[in-house]
Amino acid sequence: MPRYIFKLFTGEEGVFDGDGTELPSLDAAEAEAIKDARLLMSSAILRGHDVSGGRVEICDEAGNLLRTVLFKDTIRPRDG
Repeated sequence: MPRYIFKLFTGEEGVFDGDGTELPSLDAAEAEAIKDARLLMSSAILRGHDVSGGRVEICDEAGNLLRTVLFKDTIRPRDG
């Protein structure tokens, strides 16, 4: 199973998942990044901070960028 490295950015500096996570596919890695982004935003909102400009970079084990998930894109608009 491939290992994906997640790099979380809520500002200029990032937090890197040094060990990475084994997941079955890049789509599964994106789903994990979306979940993490929502969790981080929820926590930040409770503290009165807006980190919606953040992002998660998904990289392979060699450090190559595979996909970027923008925090703002993980929020679904409310109907009505």
